[in-house]
Amino acid sequence: MNLYGRKWSRRELETRLGRIEQIGGLRCVQSTEGKASGVEEIQVRTGAGLAYSVLPSRGLDIGLAEFAGMPLCWLSPNGEAHPAYFDDRDLGWLRTAVGGLLMTCGLTQAGSPGEENGEHLGLHGRLHHTPARQVCAEGEWEGDEYRMTVRGLLEETCIFGTHLSLRRTITSWLGINKIKIQDKVENLGFEAAPHMLLYHFNFGFPLLDEDTEITFPSRKVTPREPDLSMQGLDRWQTPQIAYKERVYYHEDLTVDSAGRAEARIRNPHFPLPGGCAGRPISVRLAWETRNLPILVQWKMSGEGTHVLGIEPANCHVEGRIAERGRGTLVMLAPGQQMDYLLELSVGEE
Repeated sequence: MNLYGRKWSRRELETRLGRIEQIGGLRCVQSTEGKASGVEEIQVRTGAGLAYSVLPSRGLDIGLAEFAGMPLCWLSPNGEAHPAYFDDRDLGWLRTAVGGLLMTCGLTQAGSPGEENGEHLGLHGRLHHTPARQVCAEGEWEGDEYRMTVRGLLEETCIFGTHLSLRRTITSWLGINKIKIQDKVENLGFEAAPHMLLYHFNFGFPLLDEDTEITFPSRKVTPREPDLSMQGLDRWQTPQIAYKERVYYHEDLTVDSAGRAEARIRNPHFPLPGGCAGRPISVRLAWETRNLPILVQWKMSGEGTHVLGIEPANCHVEGRIAERGRGTLVMLAPGQQMDYLLELSVGEE
């Protein structure tokens, strides 16, 4: 593996360590106070600068993520509240959403709340507040490479209703600043079920500042509200008083030969700990567009909510009712499966 500016074999590293966790690896902890009491956390360190926390209690989503000890993401004022506090009606999701690097929205509802055939559809669905089971966190050598894996099972079920499952695998490697997310969604029920899925990635200060450059893979951008201004779409100023959120749809995405699209955030002066001079870094988010053809951008530059949302999805964000009405609601047949692949990487330039 490549680490600390040179290539190492497994045995060369092992001669210098008592435990692999000295330089990177996995660590399982649990919060003990406030609304976060009981929330589990699996801390992942690549040893090359990238560190992040996976939250089994919160949909196996990703909370705080850092590079060289400096945050990459935005955290909400709610903290890592235990899912027992979740109110699934209307906008209750906003009271307990973590923020963090990733909040997964779904599995049968994402976007605006509503009511359909007597079913209350809260904002962004239930997945972000669903505890995982069959959770496994393991690190193992593969030749001279050390792989770290977190996996688990999430389910959305209802008697006389839907039964969808999501099997998630999150993988990183020692010496490589990358997170690989592989999801498999399956309809375990015996009737067709609506399936909405949105990956809500949240980036914040100090990655976002006045000089941050954002590159999207889209040839066309459409605001959610027809009268919404396109001015300042790609620029990030300091937090603004009374700023109102803006949502854009990025369309006609450019993809590589494997059908993957990529968005990039570049900060030419990313700060270093201790007040040292900054250095340029880029965060790249890539995903397979085969089952995630829609890209949503959430821009919120308000005070206390200075955040950029980059959100690959299989749906828009007006909710299930609107999605069904426009004829774009994804339906899973009994036994049908869908696979999703996303990768986030951080690099110095």
